[in-house]
Amino acid sequence: MIKLKNYSIEMKHFVLFITFLIFISCSTNQYNVSKIEGRKIEINQELPIIAEFETFIKPYRDHINKDLDSVLAFAPETLDKSKGQWQTNIGNFMADVCFEKASILFEKRHQKKIDICLLNHGGIRSIIPKGSITSRTAFEVMPFENSINVIALKGAQIEEMATYLISEKKPHPVSGLKININASNEIISILVNDKTVNKSQTYYVATSDYLSNGGDNMTFFQKNEGVFDLDYKIRNVLIDHFKEVDTLKVSTEKRIIIN
Repeated sequence: MIKLKNYSIEMKHFVLFITFLIFISCSTNQYNVSKIEGRKIEINQELPIIAEFETFIKPYRDHINKDLDSVLAFAPETLDKSKGQWQTNIGNFMADVCFEKASILFEKRHQKKIDICLLNHGGIRSIIPKGSITSRTAFEVMPFENSINVIALKGAQIEEMATYLISEKKPHPVSGLKININASNEIISILVNDKTVNKSQTYYVATSDYLSNGGDNMTFFQKNEGVFDLDYKIRNVLIDHFKEVDTLKVSTEKRIIIN
């Protein structure tokens, strides 16, 4: 005969035991990092795995190199940022190209016209050599991921910009802006679109996202009336231009003029 009373007690104990186990298993364990270790692993070029790796990536590398080294245009002269007091041939070229390409995009998106393009001298990282021009050339000149922003500035800030450019004494690339100075580097006049700057007027300035955030101490960009991100890398601007022309044309027009 089965003793139901004892069986019931045993079942209760069993249920309590299982419940306890479930409770313990569901509890949250707290883990803390006590130590982080690292070590240097030397890559031996003679290891078979390296040869296999090279074999694997070679088709991809060859494809990228072919794309980067395909001739897009021709440069009749070397463009170099080290030659020129107030402007350089590569600076004029880059500022003019960015002005042109950004203007098309800005007017299409916002129905407004760009008045000035300002880049920075230090952002140009290589020459554009005389001869064949490729996509690799653009990567060498502009290895950074900087893209173009358009900044709305009042004329008062354009005056600050002109003062900055003269005080810096660097040939920062600029297009659309003319600054007349005397032999003592004092500003005589500031022209935008060949008209004297109006302090209360709003001007639209294309520049890099780095400069628009105050890079190179260009703090006048911080006093803006609005920022428009074109999501257009300066490197891609150059590549697009190279693809559209046969031979590069560089303006010799002076942007800072000594009277």
